Amino acid sequence: MLDVCLLGSGGMMPLPYRYLTALMTRFNGSSLLIDCGEGTQIAVKEKGWSFKPIDVICFTHYHGDHISGLPGLLLTMGNADRTEPLTLIGPKGLERVVNALRVIAPELPFPIELREIEGAEQIFEMNGYRLKAFRVNHNVLCYGYTLEIDRAGKFDAQRAKEQQIPLKYWSRLQAGERIETEDGVLTPDMVLGSPRKGLKLTYTTDTRPTDSIRRNAFGSDLFICEGMYGEKEKAAKAKEYKHMTFYEAAELAKEAQVKEMWLTHYSPSLTRPEPYMEEVRKIFPSAKAGKDGMSMELKFED
Repeated sequence: MLDVCLLGSGGMMPLPYRYLTALMTRFNGSSLLIDCGEGTQIAVKEKGWSFKPIDVICFTHYHGDHISGLPGLLLTMGNADRTEPLTLIGPKGLERVVNALRVIAPELPFPIELREIEGAEQIFEMNGYRLKAFRVNHNVLCYGYTLEIDRAGKFDAQRAKEQQIPLKYWSRLQAGERIETEDGVLTPDMVLGSPRKGLKLTYTTDTRPTDSIRRNAFGSDLFICEGMYGEKEKAAKAKEYKHMTFYEAAELAKEAQVKEMWLTHYSPSLTRPEPYMEEVRKIFPSAKAGKDGMSMELKFED
């Protein structure tokens, strides 16, 4: 099971009713944060989740509304006597940006590992999931992210018995372990069926529609996508500043054949996204207007 929470759905500036951009996921005891806008700490507290399990923070790009909450979050983690390492992932320039922000948080009781994304796409394997960064089209270097959790095939006890595999090895093989014994090597494929459908989450913001989004979001269980403007008359403005309208996001969701889409990263001028959703759902029926604190449990299929 993958827990997903849209902590902040606003772009450019925080509002009394809307925090800036941040997404948090929880899986198998670890937490991932994508972007850390102003208000992220408050949003986590309001959700009732904890900072402690956050072991990876990713950044789409380095505009202030996506990273301004980082120094305060690092200080909070430090004040909580955190000692576990923290991994930060982001576009080229990550070390320079983080070091500049850490002027107000120079001494922390935990190590930080910086991992700059190289090239148009890069895969990071960690904490039982696969995280893929893919370049999108904004006015600065910007990436979207896809998180995938694979699921092994079902354990076949009959096959294990037929091959006379001792019972004491069954659970280890089921967990994917390769075992060397006096009689030879035992591998999971000896007792597991074909891989089953896993989970897939895609998050992208501050971009025009791109083929990289269509390709990487394809078949996602949940697609969280920027919808800067709901007003159709602002389509030209979206193109000029390399953002997206609700309707462009809906077209992407349709083309990528995702199960569900949440809109996010609204313009401060857009106080209520709901009035535009009827038109959006004509394009993609499983579209929702994201809001702060909106969450979902993605579960494996039976």
